[in-house]
Amino acid sequence: MADIDRRFGFRHLRGAPTVHIRHYRRGKLAHDGVGLSFWYRPLTAVVSEVPVDDRELPLLFHARTADFQDVTVQLALTFRIEDPALAAQRIDFSIDPDTGRWRSDPLAQISGLLTENVQQYAVEVLTRTPLATALVDGVRAVRDRIRAGLAEEDTRLAQTGSAVIDVRVVAIRAEPEVEKALQTTAREKVQQEADRATFERRALAVERERAISENELQNQIELARREEQLLTQRGANARRQAEEAAAANRIETEAQASRKERLTQVEADGKRALGEAEAAGEAARLAAYRDLPEGVLTGLALKELAGNLPQIDSLVLTPDLLTPLLTKLGVRS
Repeated sequence: MADIDRRFGFRHLRGAPTVHIRHYRRGKLAHDGVGLSFWYRPLTAVVSEVPVDDRELPLLFHARTADFQDVTVQLALTFRIEDPALAAQRIDFSIDPDTGRWRSDPLAQISGLLTENVQQYAVEVLTRTPLATALVDGVRAVRDRIRAGLAEEDTRLAQTGSAVIDVRVVAIRAEPEVEKALQTTAREKVQQEADRATFERRALAVERERAISENELQNQIELARREEQLLTQRGANARRQAEEAAAANRIETEAQASRKERLTQVEADGKRALGEAEAAGEAARLAAYRDLPEGVLTGLALKELAGNLPQIDSLVLTPDLLTPLLTKLGVRS
């Protein structure tokens, strides 16, 4: 809405940086541009106000997919009028010279044109797309089709001097009942995947526990085998020590026996030599006594007896000993 002041039958219009003003006076273009400010007579002036700023157009409409399911498409368009002169010629942007209000609703005409074209392109895509695909990949497909159609195929929009700056598809949604059913199916699939992941995790845990148990069992078997080897080695070492000790004892016993044998032999040789010496001495003595007369021998015996009397405690004289002696004494007398 233009800013218009009244002074003495004249009108003063003050424009804005986002509004393009076209002022015709008596059928001739007097002012044309953005941000203009001028005086004019309302009876002889025709003024058009064309906005050149970016405009947002939110849209919400229904469509049907290839499998005959209703969906709701929510999107937003950003457009602007790039050629104000052409737009003012094709669409009525004239304002009341007294109030500054549009005589009609030109932006509604542009919005209606955009809405029809956008719905046409979106329905064209969705009618060939199943519901599941539309919910997953429909946003990008619809957006790309609308952009391509408005840029390349829609000549009416270009003829109005307008252009679409951006297309944003916010969402494509199914009916609440269908969406709930799909959510239930999706939840079941997610639950199945979660259960499968849980089972796989448990199976992996069991497999790891089994591997750990087998590893522990193998370690125990290896430990038992090494203990057996250790016991065998200890037994072999003890047996070898016993054999070595027995061999050492046997050697020591044999050495002691040999030593004793040599000592015995030496002692026997010494005794034999001593006996031989004593026998030789006795034989020599007997040989010296052998040629002596019997009386001399008797005298020597008595002398020996007399020499040992102090050492004799008792003396036993039997008849067998005295009879020969007495006989010999009687013969001599």
